[in-house]
Amino acid sequence: MTETVANAPKAKSETADFVQFLVKLAIFFFILRSFIISPFNIPSESMQPRLVVGDYLLVSKWSYGYSRYSLPFNLPLIPGRILAGQPERGDVVVFKAPPTASADYIKRVIGLPGDTIEMRDGTVWLNGKPVQKQRVADFRIPVSPNTRCYDRSFEVPLSDGTAVCSYPRFRETLPNGKSYYVLDLIDAPRDTTEPIIVPQGHMFLMGDNRDNSLDSRFPAVEGQGIGIVPQDHLVGRALVTVFSTDGSASWFLPWTWITAARWDRIGEGF
Repeated sequence: MTETVANAPKAKSETADFVQFLVKLAIFFFILRSFIISPFNIPSESMQPRLVVGDYLLVSKWSYGYSRYSLPFNLPLIPGRILAGQPERGDVVVFKAPPTASADYIKRVIGLPGDTIEMRDGTVWLNGKPVQKQRVADFRIPVSPNTRCYDRSFEVPLSDGTAVCSYPRFRETLPNGKSYYVLDLIDAPRDTTEPIIVPQGHMFLMGDNRDNSLDSRFPAVEGQGIGIVPQDHLVGRALVTVFSTDGSASWFLPWTWITAARWDRIGEGF
């Protein structure tokens, strides 16, 4: 009995120290993810060819300032937006998607306040001038658990029995010199739009996979488009791809974690 009583304070102290450690760890990760850097994974094909399903990237939280949308669960701890910075055309940004601001989306900034944006036969027109668009080699990505072709007509069989999705690819160059690749798959209704003037404090965002992206060309309706996005909804700027998987790995087969990795995509910056 005496020995048990003597050990009780020590056990209580160890428990308190462990709880204190967990609280400090939680605070550290809250600050890290809210104000410094945060992970993000790609769930859709809307940003192909730059981003594909199975990519994991890091997002800087300091690039555009902080608001409630910078915090986990949109906690209303920050009034308005502090240390605000405006993105540049061509930036790849993560943001809370209108109209509900409940989900994280990722798109490319095309238009800033005062810009006039329209589409003409699949070409972006910015302030009355066409954005340079040059045809380059097709984008090819192997069919895998994480990748299905937009349509069977884009699936190409290889000599080894595997298949790839082969898409028409273009290099687009904005007036500020920012250059990136886009896909133009089909003649789609939103290949031509009416001119839109971006209001103050907003952004016109587009997916690089132009025919498979519900972006600012579509009204802000849940699951149907995002409209013109307020800059207050910004979460951060894409920095670098830190991992990518084709989805074929099994948790119970550790060696498949290596074979499923897309090593050539890791380390790509924006």
